[in-house]
Amino acid sequence: MRNKTIALSLGLILAAGALYAADPFMGTWKLNESKSKLTRGTAKNNKVVYDDHLIRNKVTVTSDGVDGDGKPVHAEWKGKFNGKDYEVTGDPSGDMRSYTKVNDQTMDMIVKKGGKITAHGRIVVSADGKSRVVTLTGTTAKGKKFTNTAVYDKE
Repeated sequence: MRNKTIALSLGLILAAGALYAADPFMGTWKLNESKSKLTRGTAKNNKVVYDDHLIRNKVTVTSDGVDGDGKPVHAEWKGKFNGKDYEVTGDPSGDMRSYTKVNDQTMDMIVKKGGKITAHGRIVVSADGKSRVVTLTGTTAKGKKFTNTAVYDKE
């Protein structure tokens, strides 16, 4: 009986690890500026981390970068990829954010501030899972429209 319990526990741990590794969005992503096309005066995330807690299917997305004026920014979002708005802290362009999975490699994102959409975008992870492209369109706090294409490499 004890051997069965140990084997079952080990099997569950391995299955959870496989599920975590199977989600191509999870992990640490570093901005590849040479491949990116960013509008001058807009924020950029130099590092983004997706962490799946496996408890209640909640995900934490943290980003570190600079705002449009070059000042350091650290933002954090906790929620689910279900298209519903969840609070984001530290993001000068938004106070709510939603993510919707389109398929295993693609996700849509909406950023809101005070109930108004300030940006929307698409995140696409490459087939090999080693890079991702984030295309974001929106309006800056100063009213300037932008479209950014940020390329990230997985660390």
